Formats: sequence, C-alpha cells, structure tokens
Amino acid sequence: MGYRNLLKNVKTLIKRLIFSVSVPNFASEKFIDMASIVVENLTKKYGDQKAVDDISFDVKPGEVVGFLGPNGAGKSTTMRMVTCYMAPTHGKITVEGYQADEHPEEIKKKIGYLPENNPLYTDMAIIDYLKFCAEVQGVGKDIVNTRVREMVDICGLNLERHKKINELSKGFRQRVGLAQAMIHDPEVLILDEPTSGLDPNQIVEIRNLIKELGKEKTVILSSHILSEVEATCDRILIINRGKIVADGTSDTLRQQAQGQELVSVKIDGDESRVKKALLGLASVEKVNEQENRKGFFLVQSKPELSSRKDIFDLCVKNKWYLLEMTGIETKLEDVFREVTN
Repeated sequence: MGYRNLLKNVKTLIKRLIFSVSVPNFASEKFIDMASIVVENLTKKYGDQKAVDDISFDVKPGEVVGFLGPNGAGKSTTMRMVTCYMAPTHGKITVEGYQADEHPEEIKKKIGYLPENNPLYTDMAIIDYLKFCAEVQGVGKDIVNTRVREMVDICGLNLERHKKINELSKGFRQRVGLAQAMIHDPEVLILDEPTSGLDPNQIVEIRNLIKELGKEKTVILSSHILSEVEATCDRILIINRGKIVADGTSDTLRQQAQGQELVSVKIDGDESRVKKALLGLASVEKVNEQENRKGFFLVQSKPELSSRKDIFDLCVKNKWYLLEMTGIETKLEDVFREVTN
C-alpha cells in the first residue's frame, strides 16, 4: 500500500512539473503572420551611449533581409542580441516562437550564426572541423557524416575537403564558416559581413550561395556594401546611429526617396529658347543644361506633378523634335546618403 501511494505521488509530481514548464506563446498576435524573427523596441547601451536605439522589425520565413549601415551603426550589435550572444538593455526578441530572455538555448538551436571575424580552428581539417561543429550543435551521431557530406556539397568544398583550414583561401574559409552555421539545419541564418575581404569572383559565389539558401531558410545578412545587399536581398533595413531609418525593397526605397520627378530631355531647337520654354511650363520647377551633353536638359518637376506630357505638348506646339526623354531613377547610393547623413 505504501508503494502504491509513493508511485501515485511521483506521477502527480511529474504532471505538475510538466505543466509548470514555461512554453512559448505561439497563439499570440505576433505569430499569426508566422514571422520567424520579431524584434520589439530593442535597445543596447554602453554607459550613456546607445549602440542600438529602440528598433523594431520582423523577418518572415524564406525572406533574405539585408541589414545595411555605415561602420559603427549598430548592425553587429543587433545581430549579437538576436543570436543571444549579447543581452539587450531593453526590448524583446522572439525567434521561431521563443523569447530570447526565456529560452536563449532554444533560440541558439534554431539559428546558424556566421560572425564577422569567422572564428575557425585553423589547425583542423575541414571534415574534422565540421564533425566537431555538428557534435557541439547536438546533431545525432547517426546523421553527422551525412550532414557533413551535405554541407561540403552545398558550400562547394568538395575539391578542398581534405585540406586543413589554414591551407584555404579567404573565400573557402568563408564557405567553411557558412557550412558550420548550417550543419545543424537551422531555420534561421544570421550572417555578419559574409563577403568581407573577398575578391569579386568569391563575392559572386557567396552571393549565389546565400540566394539559394534563402529559398528554404530565413536569412539576415549585414553589410556596408550597397551593391551586395541590393543584389542578394529581398528587403533592406538601413540602420544609422543605432536607429532604423529605412525599411523596404530596393525599388520601394528608391521610389520613396525620389520625391520630385527628374527627367533628361534632348530637344532639337535653339537651346536658350528651349530652356526658357521649359521653365515656363506650370509643372516644371527647375531646368539645367547637362555637362558635356550638348542639347540635353535636366528637368525637375514640381512636387507631386509630372512634366512629361507638358514637355511633349510643348514640342508639338513649337514643332520641335523631341529626340530623347528619359526618367532619372534615384540610386540606392543616393537613398543611403540621404538617410545616413
């Protein structure tokens, strides 16, 4: 009888322990749209200085997001907090349903992280290093060799697989870094300056690899190279002085920065008369001759107006030949300068 009571008490205790364990709230509003990463009011202070200042954003599954900003803007600090390698001063981070302050170890299992300096054990052979990383990440012993072979293949390491890491070029070391980040098949990849120090050919190779990975995983990569982010990412977050100052696709950001329409025109007629006539149009704010391009004018329209039809009608009225009319698109470099100056 005493044994039965003891067994009953043990079962009751186990049930209490199971149901008292804190679990992530997957039913909350933040997960209705199935965001992989949700960052809310994130702040990191060093004394009186704010490295990251009250930023919020989310990243959806299968999205490749570029974190763009000048050096010292807060990119790496944000990534370290999202990966739970650094605690925030304030704010909330949720990754794949787990809150960072409650389940940091679970988040680390969900994330593959490539830090900017790509720390590697350079005296180890590639295969041995990846096996070591797999064991550290808790990959089952029965599938370690399979996962290593898959990573060697995916990251293009087949020809170098028997070499020690210290015998590899910078590009192949980056590939090894990506392989270790993916060895445990994480849902999320955080890549800090993944093409830093690579030559143009290596950059293209890593860029293509990241785009392929983005088809199946959520990817955040940081960079201060605009062309790199624009070529690789579905969406761009620009951070400056710890604050997010722009968020959208490259096309959206350019359109938002465009402001007033700017067109380049070439009209066959007396240049002084043409310029005077263009300035007389109700939709035109400014007209300038283009340097080293005879007969070309830059025409800036007034806010929220387009001058293209008026220019065409003007040429018809004066029997001038309109030889060219081209819209001038704002470059991402212009957007970056505008929001970070």
